[in-house]
Amino acid sequence: MRRLIVEEPVTRAAPWALRLAWLSLAVVGLSLLLVRDPRAETGAALAALGSGVGLAALAVLLALAAFVRIWREGARGLGVAAGGLLLAAVVLAYPAYMAVRGVMLPPLTDVSTDVETPPAFSRSRAAWQARGWRLPRDSGPAARALQREAYPQIAPLTLDLGPDEAFALAMKAAQNRKWQVVESYKPGGRAGNGRIEAVVRSRLLGLPYDVAVRLHPRADGTRIDVRSATRFGDRDYGQNADHIRAYLDEIGNLALAVK
Repeated sequence: MRRLIVEEPVTRAAPWALRLAWLSLAVVGLSLLLVRDPRAETGAALAALGSGVGLAALAVLLALAAFVRIWREGARGLGVAAGGLLLAAVVLAYPAYMAVRGVMLPPLTDVSTDVETPPAFSRSRAAWQARGWRLPRDSGPAARALQREAYPQIAPLTLDLGPDEAFALAMKAAQNRKWQVVESYKPGGRAGNGRIEAVVRSRLLGLPYDVAVRLHPRADGTRIDVRSATRFGDRDYGQNADHIRAYLDEIGNLALAVK
């Protein structure tokens, strides 16, 4: 007597989900290396990074489609689909986090402790070259209003120290934060103000942000204003405010250690 062999259906979406998840991981990994390489074209590297994220999103959709067929028809491939979904989720975790920040935070590209008269960026050749031959634009009234609403705690720091001592602490803080200092001038001279200009890079992607620090001598000490501007994109996802807060906290901690 011949037995009728019934083969279980196999979903094709599951292995494709896993393949695309591995491909997205490779593309994102290579893109991160390119973004952090100062010799590479940042725009092209970011486009490649976006492609990797898109592949991961497609892998998620395929894995979900595989789960639906497995549930309805009892098809094989559950483990493969789960592996693809997990790997794609790892790739999408940080972009999803930044997307949430982008929704919750205003679309700003320039944040300053002094929204009315922010520290100016240098126009010297060295500063232009360090900024990639770009000059951040001053924020308009609408952007300034958004900053006041979103970051009321972003405010100047006044130290009860002389200008030279405050400048030394500001430089030390920039070094501790691993900033690339482009220019620095001690307070004094015709302008009276001291200034520090630097380039800050984000931890994961290594994207550059341009920072200007102004030190204004006062009768009660020295006022420090900080301005941070993103170089790429139409929003900063809160990075500029994070740079300013971390830097001023670093100066405050150094000032406490001096006393």
